[in-house]
Amino acid sequence: MNYTPRQGWFHSWLDLDLDAVGEDLAAIASLGADHVRIFPLWPLLQPNRTLIRPRGLDDVRAVVDVAAAVGLDVVVDAIQGHLSSFDFVPSWLASWHRRNMFTDPEVVAATAALVRALADRLADAPNLLGLTLGNEVNQFSASNHPDPDPLTVPQAETWTRSLLAAAREGAPHGMHTVANYDAAWFMDDHAFTPDQSATCGEATVVHSWIFDGTGQRYGARSYEVAHRTEYYLELARGFSPVPDRPLWLQEVGAPRSILEERDVPWFVHSTVENSLDCPDLWGITWWCSHDVSRSLADFPPLEHTLGLFDEDGRLKSAGAAFRDAVAAAKEAPAPAPRGRGIELPVGPGTLLHRSAAAPGGSVFEQWMEASRAGERPTVHVLREHAERTVAGDTRTGGAAATRSRA
Repeated sequence: MNYTPRQGWFHSWLDLDLDAVGEDLAAIASLGADHVRIFPLWPLLQPNRTLIRPRGLDDVRAVVDVAAAVGLDVVVDAIQGHLSSFDFVPSWLASWHRRNMFTDPEVVAATAALVRALADRLADAPNLLGLTLGNEVNQFSASNHPDPDPLTVPQAETWTRSLLAAAREGAPHGMHTVANYDAAWFMDDHAFTPDQSATCGEATVVHSWIFDGTGQRYGARSYEVAHRTEYYLELARGFSPVPDRPLWLQEVGAPRSILEERDVPWFVHSTVENSLDCPDLWGITWWCSHDVSRSLADFPPLEHTLGLFDEDGRLKSAGAAFRDAVAAAKEAPAPAPRGRGIELPVGPGTLLHRSAAAPGGSVFEQWMEASRAGERPTVHVLREHAERTVAGDTRTGGAAATRSRA
């Protein structure tokens, strides 16, 4: 589960209450979850380019240790970055100090130093799974961002590999990953690519949200909504450079902007069940643990409803559905090999017409048609036919064009 603190949301890092954290994490463990993803805030860890706060690192380690006490493993997001429509970028990257976080050599070196220091502080924690390079940091480079940091595909890969190397230097045995949001897979002009997600780090990470056009186009209780994560995982597997590369559904949630409350238990069960039909699935990390308190201002309305617990810590029907889905998952058989591969021609380093794979695109539509017919399709990436044009697409900008959260 993605851990969203009940008291104070992520601002709780300012005055950390480990007793409150322990209560939250015990509640998460009671649903059968075995790991959490946590989000320390970048400006609090590194308020100046050359200052990494030891107390900030100690606070992160303290939360990891509290999780261990209730039987939870932990993934730590290293760079926040962006959370639920709010940016947490240090002042040394803003206004009068504005510079490109991905290409400025001093900025990249400083960011790598933070990742290395955080990894080193956590390396001997027995319940540390690894570090993730922030939460969808690639959104800062997207062409639809209000103030983008532009870069090229090679520069995006260099940034990713440099920071993953820093994580490995600090914690050599961790499962370190990059968590790009869906622009990397569906936005035609995006510098972060599917190949980078599928080759950088120890697992391929996807964040799947039905407000990316899936729910709007096909309807809340549609087949496409029920199988959205299954499709996305198979798309990611199509880019895997080696057999059995782990796939991680690191974010999926039930947005009430698409779903009625009565639809949520169905969505939870169908999402987990269908995702489990994907070979090489490493894990599912639900977004999120607790609702954002309505006492906090200026959040998109859906952020106050995404939790499995409400803001007072009471279990919601979504949480009960998640608990039941976890129990059922423990009894599920290993998935059989997938069926026919839907062809996706690609070019060197990036997709030709990446939006063909997005909801409404030709590859998405062909996959769903084959799935309805019972074929259990996968995606076959055709690099030898990169010159082919993917025809019949109805999207041009990718899912990121309507995305504002996570």
